[in-house]
Amino acid sequence: MKKSDFNYLLPDNLIAQKPLAERDASRLLCMNKNSGQITDRQFTNFIDLINDRDLLVFNDTKVIPARLYGRKQSGGKIEILIERLLDDHRALAHVKASKSPKAGALIELDQDYHCTVQGRADDLFILEFTDISLMKLLDLIGHIPLPPYITRADDVSDLTRYQTVFAKEAGAVAAPTAGLHFNDALMAKIKALNIQTAFVTLHVGSGTFQPVRAENLADHVMHKEYFAVPQATVDAVEQTRERGGRVIAIGTTAVRALESASTSGQLISGFGDTDLFITPGYTFKSVDALLTNFHLPESTLLMLISAFAGYDEIRNAYQHAIKESYRFFSYGDAMFLSN
Repeated sequence: MKKSDFNYLLPDNLIAQKPLAERDASRLLCMNKNSGQITDRQFTNFIDLINDRDLLVFNDTKVIPARLYGRKQSGGKIEILIERLLDDHRALAHVKASKSPKAGALIELDQDYHCTVQGRADDLFILEFTDISLMKLLDLIGHIPLPPYITRADDVSDLTRYQTVFAKEAGAVAAPTAGLHFNDALMAKIKALNIQTAFVTLHVGSGTFQPVRAENLADHVMHKEYFAVPQATVDAVEQTRERGGRVIAIGTTAVRALESASTSGQLISGFGDTDLFITPGYTFKSVDALLTNFHLPESTLLMLISAFAGYDEIRNAYQHAIKESYRFFSYGDAMFLSN
């Protein structure tokens, strides 16, 4: 298939710029991936679509305040987006400037902090922060890295709302957005109803927002993201199979973690980097149903859900969502793909 097969036109007014007042107040488009039948619901109905044989698998990654603003020694403005922490003092980062800084260049940051450009790694810069540990620096002067389609500056509310209530493992530069719909009350209700839950970690990178550049999908080089699947989650999946329940991934990032740990044909615990690129024709090994948000045109995530629920079915669902004025992308509404 080609990249252009996954394009669609979206009115700008349907791109959610802010979260709703309540996390669970979103709408929920439900689609049967066998029949393609579509039903419009509210996210508060999601719990009614789950039973105590099912397993909900969440991504417990935590978004770090990965955006920094600085200046060259010449005074030119620089914007830094941390992509990955290499250790306590070094990171791979995107650097936006009128002219790219060279190795050895000093970048002045807010509050008299500094970093030094050590070199390049493909499109990314290797930056060293010597004044203070990088995580402490980000906590002090970092900004929440809102996606490029959110055109406003980040504010105090984004510190909590662009973060799931179950976030635990710091390292993502983008939120696992399907998880943003869950609040503490809903998580408590899931527990009270004896619905089983499990967790994986996938540190979402900024590459999740980038459209595929190659027209032929076979030529696309997938960005790498760190993932971890603990043995407890493997055991929970096996128990779910034994009782005849469904493994329901909460978000495409949970799908990528589970499927990356299933490349041998069965789910195995472990951790590492994944560049798994899921396109139509892929056989899913560990996921039966999927809760997800709506994704960018020509994105790898749109290709993933098309592989999961069917190319024509997803195109029809997206056209329905546009017609019914669903809110799109990170702070938008949700979609439940099940059988």
